[in-house]
Amino acid sequence: MLSSKSLLREFPAPESYQSTGTGHYDSAFAVSELANASFAAVGQQMALLMQATGLSSQTLPVTVDQRLASLWFGYSFAAQGWELPSLWDPIAGNYRCRDGWIRLHTNLPHHRAAALSVLGCAKDPEAVRAAVATWEGEPLETKIVAQGGVAAFMRSRAQWRVHPQGQALAAEPLIDWIAPRPVSLRDRSEATAARPLAGLRVLDLTRVLAGPIATRTLAGFGAEVLRIDPPGWDEPGVIQDISLGKSMASLDLRDSTGLQQFKDLLAQADVLVHGYRPGALDGLGLSRPTRTKIAPNRIEVCLNAYGWSGPWSKRRGFDSLVQMSAGIADTGAKWAGVDTPRPLPVQALDHATGYMMAAAVLNALTTAATVQTAASARLSLARMAEQLAQMPQQLTGPRIERALPEDYAPQIEDSSWGPALRLRPAVQIGATQMQWERPARACGSAPARWPDA
Repeated sequence: MLSSKSLLREFPAPESYQSTGTGHYDSAFAVSELANASFAAVGQQMALLMQATGLSSQTLPVTVDQRLASLWFGYSFAAQGWELPSLWDPIAGNYRCRDGWIRLHTNLPHHRAAALSVLGCAKDPEAVRAAVATWEGEPLETKIVAQGGVAAFMRSRAQWRVHPQGQALAAEPLIDWIAPRPVSLRDRSEATAARPLAGLRVLDLTRVLAGPIATRTLAGFGAEVLRIDPPGWDEPGVIQDISLGKSMASLDLRDSTGLQQFKDLLAQADVLVHGYRPGALDGLGLSRPTRTKIAPNRIEVCLNAYGWSGPWSKRRGFDSLVQMSAGIADTGAKWAGVDTPRPLPVQALDHATGYMMAAAVLNALTTAATVQTAASARLSLARMAEQLAQMPQQLTGPRIERALPEDYAPQIEDSSWGPALRLRPAVQIGATQMQWERPARACGSAPARWPDA
């Protein structure tokens, strides 16, 4: 029987781990505190797993460098001698509407097409600005979403708390554990105290940004991460940061051959991490019962944008949009004394959710190792926003603005795009530190198979 006490449900208390380093982000919210707690959660769950699997005779101490933790919430990759592509499409951004502000997220071509179709204007920021100015925010948001796009009207915290989706989120746990079942872990003789996840096969079906952060974290402890993208997929300016340590493959899951290849990979996987909205995998013929039939002993962790209950549970979303919806950008504007949206200094919802997903994987592995039972974990960016809104600000010291040369490891990373530096790891478990065997690689650069299969 799975004990509820064994399940990870919240962030660790600051007094339960050691913190080194100084500094914090200047924000209306406890962003650096969230970064510390996120890395500490990973560290503590890794310590428990190492003890449960015999890699340590005791629960090891966890140390978090708070400066590095904050910096990893930004961008860990620094190109050397070349420039990264822009993170944003020219149309993406905040626009003033008749009754406030709305954010359009147009990095993907079909999302951009949906917004322009509703607005009926040219693909030009000035034309979009003029068109948006004629709309009220909520009707425009609703129309773009109905067209298959993604947008978020800026609400206050008070407005979000009484919104049907905000009320649904208030009743959701930070980590929603569902569908417990017997799980027998595969033996991993490669695992050592230095590389505790060596031999662990992690199948990654995630996109920007939280899910890839989770699997990058697992790769840092030795896991064999195989990410599957649609053919031709790319995330310019992002993939360099989050493909570290992974094999990057492509399969068309809407094609029968590609789907069968994926099922074969899933049958050999120890962990499945995905970011599909509720029901999306069912539409591909990969319902939960089917996944369990194919891989009965898998650990599964997933996320979505707006939570797993309520009217927006199937709504597409990204960190920057959730910040607008949930009152974070509005609170930031009031805190800064400006009349424009003021988001967090980094995409903290993505990062915190990603590290907590990794911690949930480790927690499920521990329960499987100790009681031969595991549940699946569900997280969301919007629920993380609620967590952040409730977190007190406690850190002092210098304001963190950018990474300095000494924040990077000295080794050159030979990425698919050119040489780069990578931030030094932010968490240590006893003597165990994160390290990655593979540099960042482009989408579709590896075959869709397990290297040791």
